[in-house]
Amino acid sequence: MNSVPDEHVLVVPRSLFDGAGDFQGFCSEAAAYLPLLLDPAHTSWRPRASVEEDPSFKQLIPYCILAWTDAAGVKHFFAYTRGGGQGEARLRAKRSLGIGGHISSTDGEHGDDTSYDAGMRRELAEEIAIEGAWTARCVGLINDDSNAVGRVHLGIVHMLEVASSAVTPRESELVECGFAPLAALLADRDRFETWSQITLDALAAGQID
Repeated sequence: MNSVPDEHVLVVPRSLFDGAGDFQGFCSEAAAYLPLLLDPAHTSWRPRASVEEDPSFKQLIPYCILAWTDAAGVKHFFAYTRGGGQGEARLRAKRSLGIGGHISSTDGEHGDDTSYDAGMRRELAEEIAIEGAWTARCVGLINDDSNAVGRVHLGIVHMLEVASSAVTPRESELVECGFAPLAALLADRDRFETWSQITLDALAAGQID
């Protein structure tokens, strides 16, 4: 999730999200929001430095959860810790389930679903190497207005089913990487950043299959 000083990122007005039906936590009704959120009539590219502290806009963030099913049929989820160097300073040293980051203007000029998909794939390729086949599906949205980071971001959650547990970090800042069953991750819940806690709770509640 590297950034440059003049990086422009994909945003929508907070008022658009409010009008569509704001919520706190996880919402599984992604299909009700995405056509609106990724409509170029509503999206814009704005300097990241200005919108990071401006809650009148929501930065759209793909949040990819990697799932691998072992030979016994038990599902495991990829987790990692973000170190103290680059990336979002407010999330450093926290455990996380999600891979992803901002959609940049270099991902596509129109600010639509094509730009979004290109940005999601770029973020994945920058942060991790996935050995073998994988499939992705959108499973919901995350909104968390309880803290400064959450108030300016909106997470679009994707479940990536990977054929192999051979997933390795490409960034040195990603440490303690690996797959673990849900029960083990829930036992360590307090170490995770807020969006991951919300995701873990949604998985435990059966809101994400």
